[in-house]
Amino acid sequence: MQGKSRLRHVVIAIALALATTPAFAIDEALLPRNLSPWGMFVSADIIVKTVMIGLAVASLVTWTVWLAKTIELRRKGALALQRTRGLESNMTLAEASARAGDAHDAVAQLIQSCAREAELSGGILDDGLQDRVALRLERVEAAMSRQIARGTGVLATIGATAPFVGLFGTVWGIMNAFIGISESHTTSLAVVAPGIAEALLATALGLVAAIPAVVIYNHLVRGIANYRALLGDASAQLMLLVSRQRDHREFRLARAAE
Repeated sequence: MQGKSRLRHVVIAIALALATTPAFAIDEALLPRNLSPWGMFVSADIIVKTVMIGLAVASLVTWTVWLAKTIELRRKGALALQRTRGLESNMTLAEASARAGDAHDAVAQLIQSCAREAELSGGILDDGLQDRVALRLERVEAAMSRQIARGTGVLATIGATAPFVGLFGTVWGIMNAFIGISESHTTSLAVVAPGIAEALLATALGLVAAIPAVVIYNHLVRGIANYRALLGDASAQLMLLVSRQRDHREFRLARAAE
């Protein structure tokens, strides 16, 4: 009887060992070797990888737009300020047009447009000319404003959509993690954690792409507003120049009549 009891205990111990061994083997097999960001990216699902790559590209686009638009705003802003200060001196419209030449910057185009309208008007400086010049300047300002703002819309798009794209990657990754838990028949935290960590990495990348995009967009919007203000100052100086020439001509005609 004692021999049968011992044999029964041995059989139960072997059965328990065989029953628990596959679970441990599954745990070890499911554990990734590397839990660094790169390791989690490599072991992530193809959909999550695609989301992460897209967010990385969006972040690269954000910093590229920031660098390009910052250089453009500084260069064009400095040139616009220089030409606007030149208009504040005592000069005629013809002299301003000669200084601008064939340049393609914003203030030069304002000057050229104003001179072109004066030329088409036959040199007659009246209220109608001022209205036509104001209309031309307004249209040139609008065109230059659209040109300087080109490329900033993508920053607004990235800032608005990147968190949701990252959230989609997280939801997809967590869904796959729970499917893996169901298939492995284990609830060990060591099995659950890596899949969830990979999924949360997508949300982190979404925030990394979105936050700089929003900050840079707001910064560029302020810079563009300052640039538009410079163009408005240049237009005002041109309108004053046309008005001064009109007043001088009327004065000369009055003196001749006397």
